[in-house]
Amino acid sequence: MLKITRRFAQCMLAFALAPWAAGAAAQDYPNRPVRLLVPYAAGSTTTNLAQMLAEKLGPAIGGSVYVENKPGAGGNVGMQFIAKSTPDGYSLLMAPIGIAINPSLYNNLGYDALTDLVPVGLYAAVPNLLVVNADVPARSLEEFIAYARRNPGKLNYASSGAGSSSHLASEMLKSFGALDIVHVPYKGGGPAMTDVLGGRIQMLFDQTPGVLPQLASGRIRVLGVSTAAPSAAVPGVPPVASVVPGFDMSVWFGIMAPAGTSPEIVRKLNAAMVQVVQEPAFRNALKTMGVDPFTSSPEEFGVYLRKEKDKWAKVVREARITLD
Repeated sequence: MLKITRRFAQCMLAFALAPWAAGAAAQDYPNRPVRLLVPYAAGSTTTNLAQMLAEKLGPAIGGSVYVENKPGAGGNVGMQFIAKSTPDGYSLLMAPIGIAINPSLYNNLGYDALTDLVPVGLYAAVPNLLVVNADVPARSLEEFIAYARRNPGKLNYASSGAGSSSHLASEMLKSFGALDIVHVPYKGGGPAMTDVLGGRIQMLFDQTPGVLPQLASGRIRVLGVSTAAPSAAVPGVPPVASVVPGFDMSVWFGIMAPAGTSPEIVRKLNAAMVQVVQEPAFRNALKTMGVDPFTSSPEEFGVYLRKEKDKWAKVVREARITLD
C-alpha cells in the first residue's frame, strides 16, 4: 500500500511541475543551434527564403538558426523527418505549400501535417506567373485562352515536377478555363524554364523569383498572375481570375514544429518571425525578389493550412492526379 501511495505522490508531483518545467525550458531556449529543415534540394526558392529568414531569426530568438536540406519524394522525406523529430524546438520545418497538397497525392505519407506538426507562423507568399514562349501568337491572357481553346491537345505546358505547385496551378487553369493542354513534367523549375525559353514548350506557371530574371531576354511573355490581386512585381499584368473566374493560388511558406513542442517556444518563435518579417529592410528584400511578406499567428496558420488542404484536394481529385 505504501508503494502505491508513494508512486501516486510522485506522479502528482510530476504533473504539478510539468508547466513549470515547460516554462523553464522555454526561458532557456535556445541554448544550442536550431535546425530549419528545407524538404527540397539546395538552390530552390524554398531554400533561398529559408536562408534569408534563418540569418535574422537566430539573433531575434537569442541564438542561431541554420538551414539543412533533406529532399525526396516531393518533400515528404523532410516533412516526415521533422514530424518524427523530438519536439524541443530545435528541429523546425520550412513548410511549403506542398504540405497542403501532398496528402491528396500520396496514399502513405508516414505523417499527418494536421496532427504530427504544429504551426508556428506563415512567412511569405509568392505568386505564380503564367508565362508563354514569345513565339506563341497571343499577347494577352484573353488571346491565349482563346488560342488554347481553338487548338485542343496541341499546346504543352511545363511543370517543375508532377504534384508541384506549377503542375497544380496549370491543372486548375485547365479545369476552370475548360482547356485541353498537355503536361510535360521536369525535374525542377530551371529545366522547365529552359525549354519554355527555347520554344520547345509553350506555357509554364513559375514563381516570380524564377521568372523575373528571364524577362529581359525577350523570349518569354508574362500573361497572368495566379493571385486574385495584381502583383507589384509585374505591373500591368492582370490576375488570371480576370479571364478565368475563381482562379486564385499562391505558393506560400511557413514554419512548423513537431507536435508536442512547448506552446511557449512556439509563441517565442512566432514573435521572432513577425519581428523579422516586419523589419522594413527585410520586407524590401523580399519584395525585390517578387515575394510578398506574410505574417500570422500559429492559430491563423492552422486555419489557413486546413483551407488549403481542402482546396487542393478538390483540384487533385478533379484532375485525377495520383503519384503512388
